[in-house]
Amino acid sequence: MPSRLSHRLAATLFFIAASALGISASAQFGPKTATPGSSTVTTPHVQAELIAHAPQGVTPGQPLWLGLQITHQPDWHTYWKNPGDSGLPTELTWQLPAGLDAGDIAWPVPHKIAIGTLANYGYEGTVLLPVPVTVPSTFAPGPLAKDITVQLKASWLVCRKECIPEEGQFTLQLPIQSTTALNGAAFDAALKAQPQALPNATASDDRQAQVDGDSLQVRVAGLPAALRGKTLDLYPETPEVLHNAAPGTQQWDGAVWTARIPLAEQRSGSPTLLPVVLAERVPGHTLRPGYRAELQVLGTWPAVAAKAGVSPALEAALQANAAQAAGGLPAAAAPSGAPSLTLTAALLGALLGGLILNLMPCVFPVLAIKVVGFTRHAQDRRAHRASGLAYTAGVVLSFLALGALMLGLRAAGEAVGWGFQLQSPAVVAALAGLFTLIGLNLAGVFEFGNMLPSSVASLQARHPVADSFLTGVLAVAVASPCTAPFMGASMGLTATLPAVQALAVFAALGLGLALPYLAASLWPAVARALPRPDAWMDTFRRFMAFPMFATVVWLVWVLGQQSGIDGAAALLILLVGLGLLAWSLAQQGRARRWLGTVSTVAMALLLWAFGPHVTRMEDVATTAASATATMATSTQGWQPWAPGAPDALVASGRPVFVDFTAAWCVTCQYNKKTTLANADVLADLQAKNVALLRADWTRRDPRITTALAQLGRNGVPVYVFYRPGKPPVVLTEVLSVDEVRSTIAQL
Repeated sequence: MPSRLSHRLAATLFFIAASALGISASAQFGPKTATPGSSTVTTPHVQAELIAHAPQGVTPGQPLWLGLQITHQPDWHTYWKNPGDSGLPTELTWQLPAGLDAGDIAWPVPHKIAIGTLANYGYEGTVLLPVPVTVPSTFAPGPLAKDITVQLKASWLVCRKECIPEEGQFTLQLPIQSTTALNGAAFDAALKAQPQALPNATASDDRQAQVDGDSLQVRVAGLPAALRGKTLDLYPETPEVLHNAAPGTQQWDGAVWTARIPLAEQRSGSPTLLPVVLAERVPGHTLRPGYRAELQVLGTWPAVAAKAGVSPALEAALQANAAQAAGGLPAAAAPSGAPSLTLTAALLGALLGGLILNLMPCVFPVLAIKVVGFTRHAQDRRAHRASGLAYTAGVVLSFLALGALMLGLRAAGEAVGWGFQLQSPAVVAALAGLFTLIGLNLAGVFEFGNMLPSSVASLQARHPVADSFLTGVLAVAVASPCTAPFMGASMGLTATLPAVQALAVFAALGLGLALPYLAASLWPAVARALPRPDAWMDTFRRFMAFPMFATVVWLVWVLGQQSGIDGAAALLILLVGLGLLAWSLAQQGRARRWLGTVSTVAMALLLWAFGPHVTRMEDVATTAASATATMATSTQGWQPWAPGAPDALVASGRPVFVDFTAAWCVTCQYNKKTTLANADVLADLQAKNVALLRADWTRRDPRITTALAQLGRNGVPVYVFYRPGKPPVVLTEVLSVDEVRSTIAQL
């Protein structure tokens, strides 16, 4: 019967968990069969290549240079370490053999790139960002080693009129003994373009900057004689101090170069030492020598507002949106001892969010099973009441356990949020296997009582309360990826509350999810209204197999977003093997013995052959490049989100709409296929020239987790409009066309 389902699945759950652990272990500790990564990543806007220069091989005390060479498409550019008025510098993260140590980027002299009333510092054409690598005297790769493997993860922002964040993962093998000098000319040119430090000043006033009202009077001596009389460009290494686009004035006083440069309108610092780079102003974007000087700043800086982690406008907007979503709940709370009103609002928001969670499509299959179970006990008030209480206990305790795990991972330094478990392919695959078994059981392909020992199969009859409890656990497993209205602000607040108060919010969420069934079990009138058990229950049971199979389809699709098409195909093969195993174990007599043995061996072979494909994440760089190539064909298409990208776009004068989403978030997919695909909404976005960014949280991404926390959220969906000169707007979780169009009209 359907009500026996959850308890009799205990042994099967253990089997699936063990299989998932086995897959994970083989993926982590088994032989590495993946082909080496490429040293080149190509997008529609740049070609990035990891190159090296080791003329004496990888030898202690000898030069070893690595570098990322970026070739831009015409009119596109990337940024210097101080990008100017907008943009982001290129970031490099290295994985080197033990003992090797990568230094900082030896940034070549940039060029000023004017964009309207703004000015950025960056590179066009081809640029090499070289990095020195130290090879210590203790470096010992091993007597049989012939080469070393270098891995790099790089991220860059490439811009023309629009800006697109991109990233790549690179792998390069270098011979240890042989020379690697093919790219020597490129490294020589890049190092010649690196700013050279000027010799020590001979007088105290040779290199200084004097604050003079809203300008800075600069004086630099000791520059090469070849520069005298020529126009120079000055590039401050410290951002948000000088007005980057202002032309200023300059002149030569003999061998001393002087200039008067306006201060930035939104100055964020008052340094006493200002490092700058000076280079001759030349047309085009060819590499040129530069000279670095550290200027002593004299005088008193004008007052500047203290720079906060979140701007007052942003903080006010977030609090207003959170209050609207959760009945007065602020978006941020004190780190400890939160006011009682804030905690009360969070609890009410969580309770209401859990209640609405019952209406989300991802919860329907399990709730249908519970409805049938209630019908079976409808005429037994005591059993009906016990079932409702046990189900509620299973839901609340499961939410508490999930919340405690999430808080514990955060305390350990992990960047996780609501629904984090669905970011693991092993968990997604395990749930797909579980729902496949449930669907086959509901369809009548097999009965758990025929495949499990009689002592296990009879547990439900002897412990119906435990059966209801496990149904509650199953409901939480399915509901946890979903975010309902009113949940977002409450879940986001748990990151700032003390542990006890945060767990109380999770408990309130669980109580909201279980509340309709708890009320039905305690209210006799509801029980009397339920239909009596009859033949219709068997038909309904078989019908409910199809929502289960639909859930499996969704989970396979989610895994395809994480592990690629090969991972999704591998999971489908494993699900077929799992179905065959379940059916064979449900047979009787000799057929069960022989078919069960063959199916068990076949399943073990399938796990060995295809399991690693399920848990292996698809190359993020390849996926990102492919997505960018598809979406960048139109300036109105969705672009991948990156930290700082919304600020860069807003600084250029464009409003920005960010969709924080995930493949495993059913609410996200519903909004994407309905409101965000609405022709009127798309027309309004295009008319306002809104830049569209999509932050895909399907895979674990600490950067997106941090961005969600800054918005007072820790789960998806989250929808945000950023507007030039105005505070951002955070929309509700379940979007409506009217809500989005109304917000666009106010841009």
